[in-house]
Amino acid sequence: MYRTALRNVLAHKARLLMTVLAVLLGTAFVAGTLVFTDTLGSALKSQNARSFTGIAVSVSDDGAVSNGYSRGARQGDTGRLTEQTRQAIAALPGAAEARGVVSGFAGIADRKGALIGDGFSTTGTNYVPGADGQDARYPLTEGHGPLGAGELALDTRTAQKGGYHVGDTVRVAVNGPVLQLKLTGLLRVNDPRVAAGGSLAAFDTATAQQLYLTPSQFNEIDVRAKPGTDDQALLAQVRQLLPSGGDFTAQTGQQLAAEQDRAINESTKGLSSSLLVFAGISLFVGVFIIANTFSMLVAQRTRELALLRAIGASRRQITRSVLIEALLVGLLASAAGLLAGTGIAAGLRWVLNGPGQANLPDGPLIVSPGTVLTALAVGVLVTVLAAWLPARRAGRIAPVAAMSSGDQPASQKSLLVRNTIGALIGAAGTGLLVLGAGSRSTDTVGLGAAALLIGVFVLTPLLSRLLIALLAPALQRIYGSPGKLARENALRNPRRTAATAAALTIGVTLITALTVVGASVNRAVDQAAGTDLKADYTVAMQNFAQLSDQVGPQIAATPGVSASSVLRQVPVQLGADTRWITGVNPDSIGELTALHATAGSADALTQGQLLADQRYSKEYGTAVGDVLAVTYPDGSTGRLTVGGIVADSTVVDGLLAPDALLAPHSAGQGPDKVLVKGAHGADPALKQALRAATGGNPLISVKDQADVKKENRQMLSAALNIMYGLLGMSVVIAVLGVVNTMAMSVFERRREIGMLRAVGLDRRGVRRMVRLESLLIALLGGLLGVGLGILTAWAGNGTIAGSFKNLTTVVPPLPMLGFVAAAALVGLLAAIWPARRAARLDILDNIRTG
Repeated sequence: MYRTALRNVLAHKARLLMTVLAVLLGTAFVAGTLVFTDTLGSALKSQNARSFTGIAVSVSDDGAVSNGYSRGARQGDTGRLTEQTRQAIAALPGAAEARGVVSGFAGIADRKGALIGDGFSTTGTNYVPGADGQDARYPLTEGHGPLGAGELALDTRTAQKGGYHVGDTVRVAVNGPVLQLKLTGLLRVNDPRVAAGGSLAAFDTATAQQLYLTPSQFNEIDVRAKPGTDDQALLAQVRQLLPSGGDFTAQTGQQLAAEQDRAINESTKGLSSSLLVFAGISLFVGVFIIANTFSMLVAQRTRELALLRAIGASRRQITRSVLIEALLVGLLASAAGLLAGTGIAAGLRWVLNGPGQANLPDGPLIVSPGTVLTALAVGVLVTVLAAWLPARRAGRIAPVAAMSSGDQPASQKSLLVRNTIGALIGAAGTGLLVLGAGSRSTDTVGLGAAALLIGVFVLTPLLSRLLIALLAPALQRIYGSPGKLARENALRNPRRTAATAAALTIGVTLITALTVVGASVNRAVDQAAGTDLKADYTVAMQNFAQLSDQVGPQIAATPGVSASSVLRQVPVQLGADTRWITGVNPDSIGELTALHATAGSADALTQGQLLADQRYSKEYGTAVGDVLAVTYPDGSTGRLTVGGIVADSTVVDGLLAPDALLAPHSAGQGPDKVLVKGAHGADPALKQALRAATGGNPLISVKDQADVKKENRQMLSAALNIMYGLLGMSVVIAVLGVVNTMAMSVFERRREIGMLRAVGLDRRGVRRMVRLESLLIALLGGLLGVGLGILTAWAGNGTIAGSFKNLTTVVPPLPMLGFVAAAALVGLLAAIWPARRAARLDILDNIRTG
């Protein structure tokens, strides 16, 4: 039987080709994901290790205020890392050097004034020259390091992007007006953020401290040990010298590197898990192709298998022989998929290292034994499991079947049982979707969607009869006999039609659901921006850091501004909990955002009282008249009275208070954004005036309502496009399934096609018949997918309704019609080769041998 299985694989290699391709693509997705994430993780860890070379002990000040990155810090406390602390650590017997580090963000503008980089990796730091005038951490490639307040050095990549050379004047932004600094040197940098497309600007230490902290203060102190010094012993000595009252993290360099390695592992694991979900979807789609292929092979070999039973083969041997065939196919496809996946990973790394891309760190391609075993095991397991039911059916073929031939149709009883089971599963899935949408339970909705999908798959033979019956009359009227024959062929074996359509249904369902959810969220966000936001412009940092305190007054004094208000989020202690209060201008906030009081009065802000939105009031039981005893970030305390409850808003939420009340106690916290109302509405002149008022800072964005809506749409569209691309593999596999079904269907109907040709059907009619049959199957999958996707999206919207104001399910008609049309196109394209093959069959040969 083992030799028989091998001969069958070799004999039917052409008919198994699409199955091999389906498994190959699925395992290539898995292998490519594992190889790429392993390679990325290894390269990042190697780069990380180089970053900490020579650091024996590192102390960071977790409470230091640096450009608003650390909220709730108490600037000016005695518990800080200072020059005195650095000198004391440097004087330790085991310390060879103690380097004080200052860091924050520094946006670099190109010659057109645009920001270089994305704003999130625009790093600023201090340059610490040694006795030779150079900083070993940032080796110079040209020029010299910054020596005073008017100078800076840049990493070579940023200088190249901006077109800067040593001696040029560079525009640099922190969180206030732009600085005009002279470029004195170019640096070679080993910072992962810079390698990933960010920028690094280095200032002399005094300038960096003035920009980011206070004089003589550091964010971090890195200690290099003398030869023979134990890092743990040095760490213990360093800890004894740290100022009291501070919030410090002291670690050895090895501990810090290990911590970063763990973070890298978590990041790459998360990326791998996300990609493997889509790989799993592709493999799940492949299951239908594999099962369909082996079902058709078993049906076509009914006489052969019955003869084996007649000469003594047991049911177990027949079943085992089919499973061995599946094992061989899975092993071959998995090995090829492993090679293809490795190539995909290498290609992806090459693409990401291209111009304008992420610039991943260098390192070898990692193909671990675990990846090899996983790819092979997944491919083989999926193939064997998918072939298990066809193998069992093969084992149940009776010896007497050797006297007949052809596919044995399913009994009415078996279809009745299948339809009953499918209806029960589908009903349970629908119930779970409704329950999950009402309770906002993502897990319940996910379980319901899976159950509904399975129920529909089980019911597809029944649904195919209904949908094809609706579609076929039009085809018959237009195309005549080929249309009628296509309908009969599609309905001849409803299980086969159902399995082929189901593979396409999965991809269409997921794509439809994503599209509907995206359209619904876009509508909700646009409506909220139109109703909640009355300001003409929003001024904020592109990297979501805090603005300088000077920005608010500068904008208020800009000609053409009729009203403005900062939004300053400040953390306060309320008992044992930390709550956030948003500081606003009480005299103008009502002109900039909708404040609808449901209890008390929104004018309570002008009386120095708090406003709470309905969500906060409901969650914490806050009512008008309540007095909240709070502790501010600077350590002072206060008692604030709730003067009103307002409707929920997408602009401001939680607690609102007059900014004049919060700002003196915010410990250096700057505004998060500034809302602006123009005297004549939004106009280009005012927008340019606001840019000028902020000093032309490339990190500060000035956006009108249209810009805000566009930005929200772009972020959502980018996420959807990534998921569409990842789902594309499952659609490709589904197309292979249609090609496979039609090709094998043509092979098993050779005699029938020969007879049709003999009685007058021409080659064009044969091609049309096959194409229309494929079209019907694809339309079946597309229509079911669109319907399931809309229902799933409706339930999914229910789970996120609390995150978006007035979220309703929006079904965009054009994309839905586009998905159905795309499914139809897939069916027509998939039928090109099978249709041409069917039309070329020799009439007499097929009547004789079919």
